[in-house]
Amino acid sequence: MTGYGVVLGEALIDLLESTSGGELVYRPAVGGAPFNVAVGIARLGAPVDFLGSFGDDPFGNRLLDFLDKNGVGTEGAVTVPGVATTLAVTTFQGHEPTFRFYGEPPSYGLLDAPDVDESLIAGAALLYCGSMCLLAPPVLAAARRAWSIPGPIRVFDPNVRPVVGVNPEVVAEFAATADLVKLSSADATALWGDSPEAAAGRLLDLGAGAVVVTLGAQGALVAQGSGTVLVPAPRIAPVDATGAGDATMAGLSWGILTQGRPHDLGGWATLTRVAVHVAGLVCESPGGAVSMPTLADLRTRFVDLAV
Repeated sequence: MTGYGVVLGEALIDLLESTSGGELVYRPAVGGAPFNVAVGIARLGAPVDFLGSFGDDPFGNRLLDFLDKNGVGTEGAVTVPGVATTLAVTTFQGHEPTFRFYGEPPSYGLLDAPDVDESLIAGAALLYCGSMCLLAPPVLAAARRAWSIPGPIRVFDPNVRPVVGVNPEVVAEFAATADLVKLSSADATALWGDSPEAAAGRLLDLGAGAVVVTLGAQGALVAQGSGTVLVPAPRIAPVDATGAGDATMAGLSWGILTQGRPHDLGGWATLTRVAVHVAGLVCESPGGAVSMPTLADLRTRFVDLAV
């Protein structure tokens, strides 16, 4: 399969908690779940465009420059005058990040339906939508417009942030016509109080073609049709889990773009095995987007992985 992907969603700046000389410091890093996904797809070697809104400050310029330097197209990027880039203050419990978001209006939440280039979406092989940006009415309208355009394979990631808000109805709406839904076990709990297995079954019943539920160090549960399979995670030396779910989504999207949409549970499991290895490698270094690996990185780190 050949073609490009389009990732619709948020870009922002993560302020990552760390220490320096015994003092608590916060290091700015480019981020946002869909932003990470787009960078991850590009670094693995598939063409991709980013569709989203940006602040008009130096942080906004840094985000756009990072996309450009990593080969992500920005035809769909909209810079909003007078708006500062949203900051996500990131603290850690062990290796797991916790986020709080600052900035009003949110720079990532100002893309609107008229900003969507129909020809860009119609010509794409894959369209990603999801994450907290869908809680912003303009972006939800933009995503609905993009989602309605026929052509691309549709992948969806709720990427729930309870501190921002949760809308199970929006999740159900997009999942019902998605070819793939990727979510975490934490998403399943926040949305419905479900186990991973129950959440996967719920999403398949809604109409999703396939579901991948990430389980952290346990790997991922893959569900399609009436079957499920557990794909184990690789053995790694974790440093920072920021962006691990996004790396899984990037790996899955890259697999679809380069190999086509799987037709059975075994095919989805094969794609997911590669994707959890992408996530594992991301966990071995700090940060999200900056840690996304190339295909060469993946082959070097996991010599037994067939990619």
